[in-house]
Amino acid sequence: MKAIATVIPEVLILEPRVFGDPRGFFFESYNERVFRDATGLVRSFVQDNHSRSSRGVLRGLHYQLHQPQGKLVRCVAGEVFDVAVDIRRSSPTFGRWAGAHLSAENKLLMWIPEGFAHGFLVLSGAAEFLYKTTDYYAPQHERAIRWDDPRVAISWPGDGAPLLSAKDAAAPLLEDAELP
Repeated sequence: MKAIATVIPEVLILEPRVFGDPRGFFFESYNERVFRDATGLVRSFVQDNHSRSSRGVLRGLHYQLHQPQGKLVRCVAGEVFDVAVDIRRSSPTFGRWAGAHLSAENKLLMWIPEGFAHGFLVLSGAAEFLYKTTDYYAPQHERAIRWDDPRVAISWPGDGAPLLSAKDAAAPLLEDAELP
């Protein structure tokens, strides 16, 4: 596995070793030792999540106030544009974002550390998205910031307004958000 730096040093793109032949392919999507060796991080993952979304759906930007979750994410069907936003007030990269195209074809993973908001936009007809988390989902602590916050200024690909949940459509700007 190869770790690739992004514009925010703690957010990493991970490129697994893929073994392919005319029959198909094989790769380890997660191996604790390989993850540690590639990233220098020691994390325990306690929950796996799987979502399916249609083209134009934007999920996020989500985080948990307490019980922050580190996430190791990947797209196993279709393609998404995945984004991490630094919401650590004391960080020199506070309010900045890193993004990457994740797809079933490129097999890339993205590490989003604790202290970051996370979201993704579906670019294909549909996408299935998997993520491992370092803490449990705690709905009472879930918060969100607006996907189109002008201060954060994410360069989302595509045209038109995304499809949002009511919760995400009502999310506050970063400057008004309740942050950890």
